[in-house]
Amino acid sequence: MKDKIRLLPHREQTSRPKREERVIVDEQGMIDMPFLILTILLVGIGVIMMFSASYASAYIQKGSSTFYFARQGLFAIAGIAIMLIVGRVPYRTWYPLALPIFAGTMFLMMLVPLIGVEEGGAKRWLNLGISFQPSEIAKVALIMMYARLITTSKDRIKTFRGLLPFVGILLVVILLLVLQRHLSAIVIITCVAAAMLFMGGAQLRWFGLGLAGVGLFFLIYLTSMDYAGARVTAWMDPWSDPQDSGYQIIQSLYAIGSGGLMGQGLGRSRQKYLYLPEEHNDYIFPVVCEELGFVGAVLIVLLFMLLILRGFWIAVHAKDRFGALLAGGITTLLALQVFFNIGVVTNFLPSTGISLPFFSYGGTALLLQLFEMGLILSVSRQCDNKLLS
Repeated sequence: MKDKIRLLPHREQTSRPKREERVIVDEQGMIDMPFLILTILLVGIGVIMMFSASYASAYIQKGSSTFYFARQGLFAIAGIAIMLIVGRVPYRTWYPLALPIFAGTMFLMMLVPLIGVEEGGAKRWLNLGISFQPSEIAKVALIMMYARLITTSKDRIKTFRGLLPFVGILLVVILLLVLQRHLSAIVIITCVAAAMLFMGGAQLRWFGLGLAGVGLFFLIYLTSMDYAGARVTAWMDPWSDPQDSGYQIIQSLYAIGSGGLMGQGLGRSRQKYLYLPEEHNDYIFPVVCEELGFVGAVLIVLLFMLLILRGFWIAVHAKDRFGALLAGGITTLLALQVFFNIGVVTNFLPSTGISLPFFSYGGTALLLQLFEMGLILSVSRQCDNKLLS
């Protein structure tokens, strides 16, 4: 555009552009570079730390110390490409697709109890050529569905009758997750749904009623599901059973504590040598703390905070309500996953089995996370370009 302006006479260069031309520039705006740079930076650090955390277990379990690293690296490259492609697709494209995507995801969720792969005493995975958790897709599918419904409902969301469709959708998702014994996904999806209703303008008094219902549900769930109650017991006093239910959190705290201020150094963690379970997956952050220390861990948390704040900034400056809800919902999902993962590994929260975005091992999960970042980048292209500079 600048090159074309230089070719015009001086009188035409100083004249105001027509409104139609400004609209075209807005539609073809640049993606938000701070958000893109922060995302790529976190993915790069995550792949490096995943390699450092995984090479011991990869050598023992797979016969190659680079097994997990090579796979995660390929998925990271593919995911960044997907993010850039999705970032160039107008986000309004997903508005009519929200319902079929949600319906298709619910179909996959219903297949899990029937033909799902069982790991760790629970069926949460499907293997359809590639292994993945439909519950991860359900998170972004719910965000798309809520964003569409809130956009069309306008002020009806402020009434009890207007909230019923949202409650019904959430209950269907929760029921399918209960069949999978997937407490962490239930917590995340419930929080995301509440946040989107709040952003959509729902009256605060309904949140009090919803909070009472959620509290009753979790009380019944924890008392009826033995594994959930055992996790709460281990959280309150992990040293009561240091060789079983409390073992993982104790090893996690050892790793975090031994890192000190500056850490043992990259690659020098001791807990990753088969002491700390899931060291390259849900419990990768303790390895980060052990190797990079308090300073390194804080810097990574700050990068996440900057990314989250930028995501909300994009949501606030979105062109329309659907874009704002889409970006706000995905950013909320990212913030919750980071908060719950770090809360669990530091024993601030009971174990929930939530991975750390961009860091934990999992190719399909990383692809989906970068797809979600691409959606936010797509929304950013519709913002005022002056605000993105």
